[in-house]
Amino acid sequence: MLLRHTTKEVKERKALTINPAKTCQPIGAMYASLGLHGCLPHSHGSQGCCSYHRSTLTRHYKEPVMAGTSSFTEGASVFGGQSNLLQAFNNMFSIYDPDIIAVHTTCLSETIGDDVSQITQKAIADGKIPEGKHVINASTPSYVGSHVTGFANMCAAIARYFPEKQEFALDQVNILPGWVEPSDMREIKRMMSEMHVPFVMFPDTSGVMDAPQTGFHEFYPKGGTSIPDLKRSGSSSFTFALGKFSSESAGIELKKKCDVPFEVMDIPLGINSTDRFLMKVSEVTGCPVPESLADERGRVVDIITDMQQYLYGKRVALYGDPDILIPLTEFLVGLDMKPVYIVSGTPGKYFTDRMNEILGDSVPEAKVKNGPQADMFLMHQWIKEESVDLIMGNTYGKYIARDEDIPFVRMGFPILDRVGHSYFPMTGYAGAMRILEKMLNAIMDKIDREAPEEKFELVM
Repeated sequence: MLLRHTTKEVKERKALTINPAKTCQPIGAMYASLGLHGCLPHSHGSQGCCSYHRSTLTRHYKEPVMAGTSSFTEGASVFGGQSNLLQAFNNMFSIYDPDIIAVHTTCLSETIGDDVSQITQKAIADGKIPEGKHVINASTPSYVGSHVTGFANMCAAIARYFPEKQEFALDQVNILPGWVEPSDMREIKRMMSEMHVPFVMFPDTSGVMDAPQTGFHEFYPKGGTSIPDLKRSGSSSFTFALGKFSSESAGIELKKKCDVPFEVMDIPLGINSTDRFLMKVSEVTGCPVPESLADERGRVVDIITDMQQYLYGKRVALYGDPDILIPLTEFLVGLDMKPVYIVSGTPGKYFTDRMNEILGDSVPEAKVKNGPQADMFLMHQWIKEESVDLIMGNTYGKYIARDEDIPFVRMGFPILDRVGHSYFPMTGYAGAMRILEKMLNAIMDKIDREAPEEKFELVM
């Protein structure tokens, strides 16, 4: 395979990315849009862009992803896409009857300078937006940021448009879950229900991207955050913005518009971040953490205690989204594992600062990089310099894992060659148990596979 030609010598690159550890903004914006009930995402650009964004999400979730496109041709590329978008509004509301159209831009529409907000206002003035329907938009050019940035930008657009401030604060909190799987959103909601905490979560892709098979096609599945819930989020007493990269901007917009206080926290993945999240929820709401969740935490600790000999000192290479890598790294350090190579394609100085804080003196040999040149090629070079015991990340790491014969655990986005990620959570204590199971299975499978006959054990 071509990856076998990866060089061991690392050279500084300023204008070249090889096998990026990210994908583009519109995919994140589309995923966030799908977390609103009755919402039809719309890609303002060429038909090919929209097809790529839809197919990537469809391959990851194994669910049909519906979206509209402005279908730019050469004419629209030269003269602008206003007429295409106005026609698209008319067609989508007439044929598909969404409650919300969420427009995200592409490289092409951004480069030619289309003002989507102005076009939307013109559509409203011309009566092209039916009464009771909504259009929101976010700027998401692919040449800036990553899919996480696009997700954050669309979440901020949602927070700017829908929330409404009432005279009195409601006895509820907002949860901005960040870019996590539908299963993770469902797990966070379950933990809130266990604590009897009233909440509004947006976006919420559970029930949309993991909808049950009923034998009938539903263009708008029953999941997703409803418009009434989005509106009353402006009167919540507090907002938990989970994941600085994916949720902070929405928390800021909600604070600006409706004066809802917020705090940015790590996504509750692993023991420490889940502890902090639940304790903060308890502090803000006055609802105690129930015994049922404490028992779940105890089961995680029990697994760690039983299997520590297989985890201790294992060198791990991680790549993917920063909001997942930060709590995951903290979890691994707490297991006495050594996350030695960490890369993320999403830019932002906070990532390296936070990683240095977590790794500290525990893993002094660790190499951390994010941004455009933090790619899979660099991580492979590091692995060639000194190998690792485990790789954790999305499907694109399978080539490195195969070439270097390293156990591989799939986490993050996209996962194109396995199922389960959209149905079984990685967040909370239940998710921590699943992460432990996947890591231990991968490590122990290799031990079994490579053990000589005289050391091949029934009980491990």
